[in-house]
Amino acid sequence: MSVFTKRLKEMRTAAGLSQERLGILADIDPASARARVNQYENGKHHPDQLTVRNLAAVLNAPESYFYAVDDNTARLLLLFHRLPAAKQSEALDFVERLSAT
Repeated sequence: MSVFTKRLKEMRTAAGLSQERLGILADIDPASARARVNQYENGKHHPDQLTVRNLAAVLNAPESYFYAVDDNTARLLLLFHRLPAAKQSEALDFVERLSAT
């Protein structure tokens, strides 16, 4: 199982979405939405960049989350993405201070 397939399935199930519903929300043709998301989750096919962007938007995650090999990095990407812009700046300042020590 690739990192992408693992993270996609985890995010979809955590969001409580069926494969079909996720596909439809990500602008995949309703007639093939379930099958395509299933193929993505099973690693039979990989979505193009626009589809990854759409899937990420539906799941409120950055695209990079799906490719982060390290689980801690993926978690940080997801948490950072979900912060409001002002809090993102605070988080960056905090991490910069931590890395300086």
